[in-house]
Amino acid sequence: MTSTIELPIWLFILILLFAAVTAASHLLFPSVRWFFRRRMEKAVSRLNERLERPIEPFKLLRRHDMIQRIVYSPDVSQAIADHAKEEGIPENVAFEQAKRYAREIVPSFSASTYFGFAIRAAKLLSRALYRVRLGYFDEAGIQNIPKDSTVVFVMNHRSNMDYVLVTYLAAERSALAYAVGEWARVWPLSRLIKAMGAYFIRRQSRNALYRKVLARYVRLATDGGVTQAMFPEGGLSVDGGLHPPKLGLLKYIVDGFDPAIRDVVFVPVALNYDRVLEDRILIAAQDKKRRRFRARISVIAGFLLKQLWLRLRGRYHRFGYAAVSFGEPLSLAAFAARQDGDVAEPLAEALMARISDVVPALPVPLVASIIDGAEAPLSRAAVENAFGERIAKLAPEHVHLPRGDVAYAAEVGLRSLEKRGAIRREAGCYSANPSEGALLTYYARSIGHLFP
Repeated sequence: MTSTIELPIWLFILILLFAAVTAASHLLFPSVRWFFRRRMEKAVSRLNERLERPIEPFKLLRRHDMIQRIVYSPDVSQAIADHAKEEGIPENVAFEQAKRYAREIVPSFSASTYFGFAIRAAKLLSRALYRVRLGYFDEAGIQNIPKDSTVVFVMNHRSNMDYVLVTYLAAERSALAYAVGEWARVWPLSRLIKAMGAYFIRRQSRNALYRKVLARYVRLATDGGVTQAMFPEGGLSVDGGLHPPKLGLLKYIVDGFDPAIRDVVFVPVALNYDRVLEDRILIAAQDKKRRRFRARISVIAGFLLKQLWLRLRGRYHRFGYAAVSFGEPLSLAAFAARQDGDVAEPLAEALMARISDVVPALPVPLVASIIDGAEAPLSRAAVENAFGERIAKLAPEHVHLPRGDVAYAAEVGLRSLEKRGAIRREAGCYSANPSEGALLTYYARSIGHLFP
């Protein structure tokens, strides 16, 4: 017992190292985690005092605890057993697969990252690229949303800038949890997006176990009062117009909905742009008859470097106007009470109808819709006249008229489209450029439903 044992110095150091790590993990690390968590809770408490919709406790749960709640829930446990039986694999293997899906989906929200970095970055980027305008805003409807309801912003999807714009404009109301696709699962972007509270979804997955895990997370987040944002169309519009809704996440929210727990209130949000950053990529995807596409990193980097070079030379100009409108909220409890049978499909259609009603009409889409449908070249006066006739058919709050001047607004639209080659001017008259007809039609379609 008291005999001496000789050890190599490297082994002695290794033993000391393991002992130090073990002691720290049992004694020091929990105290450190508790200290920082207490600081975080106090910071969130101060932050909630200025937010219209405070951050719910569910959003602040430890990520590990949230994953455990998902994988050990009865419906996911049954899905694990069914998956194991169907695939002929042990249940513990199926369990690990479900746990892997949960880790992939569940965010690791950081209030300091969201409000300390993301909001500032969204504001800076939005204002650097566009003249941002708030269009129609149903203030009475939004102010009357019960404080204990779960709010879900449902939006048309024109550009990846949609995330940035709505995050910026909703900064004083609440922290939004976005559902993002596979494009964002790139390190280190994925870590930042998860810290902002977003959760990843595999839009094309047909795996029943994966869908059950995702449905369970959405259900927990909804019951927990997490303010969410989603795109019913399921992806970016490749032709510029609105697309029929996909049920997906909406069905997960509707299934198992219990108004006794809390109501869900959907707020329709419509976005429009004088220029969509990805317009040519989207048009190319439309030409190939597919909605899925990949934007090459080299193309994105080249675009950013070009804009930086223009700014350094003092020749940079913003990409026109970007506008966001907030329509009339829709209560799921009230809507479901009026429906017989399945609620998800009529709900999706009702939400898309409310989105389409408040799509902002901006100078470029208005001018594009005039020239795209013209049978002959139009003079400047003819364009201005048609511009005035079109905005007269719309509610004033749904139109952004720069300087309140029809002539100036028409000039903004004509100048932008001519600069990009979508239209051409000959003998003082404007007509569509045949080689860029798809670009002109793309912008015309964004408001085409307003002028049937």
